[in-house]
Amino acid sequence: MKMRILALALLFSAHGSRLSAQDLGLEIGSIAPSAALETLDGKPTDLNTWVGKQPVVMEFWATWCPNCVELEPTMKAMFAKYGKQVAFVGVAVSVNQSAERAKLYVEKHALGWHQVFDRRGNATSAYDVPATSYVVVLDKAGKIVYTGLGGKQDLETAIKKVLAP
Repeated sequence: MKMRILALALLFSAHGSRLSAQDLGLEIGSIAPSAALETLDGKPTDLNTWVGKQPVVMEFWATWCPNCVELEPTMKAMFAKYGKQVAFVGVAVSVNQSAERAKLYVEKHALGWHQVFDRRGNATSAYDVPATSYVVVLDKAGKIVYTGLGGKQDLETAIKKVLAP
C-alpha cells in the first residue's frame, strides 16, 4: 500500500495530472471507517475522535508532496473560515517521512488544525487512499459526501454541503 501511494503521488506530480473529485477512493454515501493512528507526539488516537460527531475535512498528506503544498493555501483558508463548525484533520502518511518530520512541517507552515500520523497505514488502507493530497469530507453522521485528489479542489462547495440545514 505504501509503495502504491508513493508511486501514484510521484506519477501525479511528475505529469501534472489531476483527477477530479470522486474518481478514486471510498464511495460517496458510504460511512467513514475508523482507524487507529497516533498523534505527532506518538500517543495513540483514532479517527473516531472526530468522525460521527461533527462534519470533518480530512486530508491525507506528506511533507514531500507537491500537490499537498499546492492545496495548503486552500486548506488554510477553509480552516480559517469554517474551523469553528467543521473538524479539520490532517493525516500524515508514513511513506518517506517520520512523525517528527511531519511535526516540524506542521509547526513551520502553521497548520493549525488537528494532525495525526498514520505510522502503520491503518487510515490509508481503511480509506482506500489513492495518493497524497486526497481529501475526504464527511457530514455530521460520518457519511462521505466528497472525495478529491490534487492541489486544486473545490472544498468550499463540499463544506457548504455538509453545513446546509
